[in-house]
Amino acid sequence: SCFPTDLESPVKSFLNILNSLMVKCPAQECNEEVSLEKYNHHVSSHRESKEALVHINKGGRPRQHLLSLTRRAQKHRLRELKIQVKEFADKEEGGDVKSVCLTLFLLALRARNEHRQADELEAIMQGRGSGLQPAVCLAIRVNTFLSCSQYHKMYRTVKAITGRQIFQPLHALRNAEKVLLPGYHPFEWQPPLKNVSSRTDVGIIDGLSGLASSVDEYPVDTIAKRFRYDSALVSALMDMEEDILEGMRSQDLDDYLNGPFTVVVKESCDGMGDVSEKHGSGPAVPEKAVRFSFTVMRITIEHGSQNVKVFEEPKPNSELCCKPLCLMLADESDHETLTAILSPLIAEREAMKGSELILEMGGIPRTFKFIFRGTGYDEKLVREVEGLEASGSVYICTLCDATRLEASQNLVFHSITRSQ
Repeated sequence: SCFPTDLESPVKSFLNILNSLMVKCPAQECNEEVSLEKYNHHVSSHRESKEALVHINKGGRPRQHLLSLTRRAQKHRLRELKIQVKEFADKEEGGDVKSVCLTLFLLALRARNEHRQADELEAIMQGRGSGLQPAVCLAIRVNTFLSCSQYHKMYRTVKAITGRQIFQPLHALRNAEKVLLPGYHPFEWQPPLKNVSSRTDVGIIDGLSGLASSVDEYPVDTIAKRFRYDSALVSALMDMEEDILEGMRSQDLDDYLNGPFTVVVKESCDGMGDVSEKHGSGPAVPEKAVRFSFTVMRITIEHGSQNVKVFEEPKPNSELCCKPLCLMLADESDHETLTAILSPLIAEREAMKGSELILEMGGIPRTFKFIFRGTGYDEKLVREVEGLEASGSVYICTLCDATRLEASQNLVFHSITRSQ
């Protein structure tokens, strides 16, 4: 760098030649050529015209774009604006300069239709970030049938390419899952369930636990996983909390009533067909699976002398309302294995028939009683469960709890669509 005192004026003959150079005016609709000496005077006549695209260089460097400047130069250039914004913020917004500037930026983005960037900025302002919530990521993983390893691959790839953590890591999904799975919500039975632990923090358990491992009875070549029946029912009811409270309000009932509620549960058990691994190297197990599940069909509440319906499942055959209770790798015609694995579930169900559940819902302890209907068994399985002499179920429909007797007496409401 040099100082003005270091500079010397060029010789006069050079200046004369420089000033006599002819320059073409860059203004629109003006093709006049003027000498460099008279150029500034000529250009000043165009200043009032809006069409003039003339840059008057006052000497020194060409003016750089604001974003290309150093932070210090940016502060210097925006000093006047900063003072004005601070004055406005002090006067109108209690001195919150940050909010004023961010809002200005958002408005500028939306004015230019850059809504995506504006949405991301708003998310950051509200402390949400641009990433997805763990529960949303879990829903994506489940609905797109991704295994944990497949999801993890996608998570790593997206993070590497975008440089941002849009999807959440697997451990965050597992924490979100705990809230949705049985074993999260505390509850109590009155009287306590016979031969069932009073612990409520019981999640996935081994379906073979508690079975005598003698060679005769123990199903050696089977894998089974299950939830405890009461814990799974509690989880299902807590999932439906909003529907139940909304149902009470829609029936003009106060949503602080504590019951007793009566819950009708449809039980289902069916084979899932071939689930063999094509190239798996796991243990030698049956290549068929059986799933025992339940659906909450309807909930009523005693009010005065009548029962008021506060919930009814609109799509009773949908997989969305069918809650899994036990999954086993077994053949549904293998009666011994089926009985051995399902016997603890049946024992828990029988114990629940004589007790009432105390569960806090909406901040108020409420009482629930359960009625179980085995309407989800098909004819083949009913014969297995009820013995060879049984000729199919007493229920005629897997959607409702209509019995054969009711259907034979009232043919208007029931039609047999599938006979054996």
